Amino acid sequence: MTFTYKLRVFFEDTDAAGVVYYGNYLRFMERARSEWFLQRSIGMKSLMEHHHRVFVVSRTEIDYRRSAKLEDLLEVSVELIELKRVSAVFKQVIRCGDVLVCEGKTRVGCVDTVTLRPSPIPAVVYDELQHLLRTAQ
Repeated sequence: MTFTYKLRVFFEDTDAAGVVYYGNYLRFMERARSEWFLQRSIGMKSLMEHHHRVFVVSRTEIDYRRSAKLEDLLEVSVELIELKRVSAVFKQVIRCGDVLVCEGKTRVGCVDTVTLRPSPIPAVVYDELQHLLRTAQ
């Protein structure tokens, strides 16, 4: 199931010409993924406090199609497409209305907050993610 997060492009997101700086699309995707986790009661704060784990980005790829501009209303979609014991992959698409702005994939890895080493996703979280992945297919 695809989750959609809406956000407005602010002045701080753009260059002098009012065009979104290319690196900010990754920030927009991060915000959407964070909200996706929160909507499923898997917020990073809770994950850190109760399981001493956190998800960190280990790989990202992005294809830019069109530029977003100052005050555009963007929709950032999040879809879990792969799940392993220590990682997950998300497909994300950013649109402005019907216009495809960019799309990409992001792999996040689960790490221990003390050692910062890869660590299995806590069972309760893994089960929830696995359920979400199965229902999406």
